[in-house]
Amino acid sequence: MEIIQLLMDVVLPPMLLISMIVALPPYLICKCVIAIIRLFTMEDLTGKVVLITGASSGIGEHLAYEYARKGALLALVARREKRLEEVAKKARQFGSPGAIIVCADVSKSNDCKRFVEETVNHFGRLDHLVNNAGIVSGFYFEESKDITNTNSLMDVNFWGSIYSTQFALPHLKKSKGKILVIGSASAWLYGPYISIYSASKAALENFYQTLRVELGSSVKITIASPGFIESEITQGKHMTVDGTVQVDKGKIEAMIGIVPVKSVRECARNIVNGVCREDRYVTDPFWCNYLYVCKFFIPEVVEWLGSTLFVIVPNTATMDLAVTKNRRG
Repeated sequence: MEIIQLLMDVVLPPMLLISMIVALPPYLICKCVIAIIRLFTMEDLTGKVVLITGASSGIGEHLAYEYARKGALLALVARREKRLEEVAKKARQFGSPGAIIVCADVSKSNDCKRFVEETVNHFGRLDHLVNNAGIVSGFYFEESKDITNTNSLMDVNFWGSIYSTQFALPHLKKSKGKILVIGSASAWLYGPYISIYSASKAALENFYQTLRVELGSSVKITIASPGFIESEITQGKHMTVDGTVQVDKGKIEAMIGIVPVKSVRECARNIVNGVCREDRYVTDPFWCNYLYVCKFFIPEVVEWLGSTLFVIVPNTATMDLAVTKNRRG
């Protein structure tokens, strides 16, 4: 067995390299042709049923508007009923022929089952599941007094999407539908202060990459990786200290170094267009793709940039921070 392993260590790398050199050019040409064809054969969303979690604000809200502009029927899920009603009203004005709201918490399995069932019972089908709900927490790991305060990160960011997918999957397979996962560039673009948040997003991305292999072509999966996008998170709203006490923006200032923040509407439009093209991945802003490549070739430089440019600076030096913004409503 050891001899076989040794032979594989010696023989396999050059064989793979030669194979890639031969296969890469035709593969890239094929990808370009398919991409061009998809530009002219994008999915018509008129009358399609789309369920969006975390739809009361930020990316989720604007995804609802983009789907509405394309004529989709909407089921909007979050915890804030009043905000959901406002989003649903605007979505109808933008062109959605019908929009319902469901107040729910994605971290609860029973809630996820309920909002999927309510959507299917109301519209009779489900075509797109948009797993957008999530929260962000920022703190220096070594300074944390109670790491269990971050358990909600995994409950919402990871399990919230898994529960929804489990209950929606039979309906999506029936309609040959799609799953849109709102991940984060922080799943692979590492920076300080967000270790647990980044881990939750990395777990989410890994799960859906595996699920894509399991499902094959029966349900298409698009993984979106937004970078710094205009939202309540980047505005420093709805934050908490140690996951419990609500504070004002003036007490804790959310800063992202010198990195520009992109319009949430433009980001949502790019993501929905990517889903309609059946893109496997959508990274926005687009320049983040180059950082993804750089990570493999010059990881030390990318890590230095992460620690230098991407920072969240608390105004108060004495606080043990667990800055949390709820994107589930």
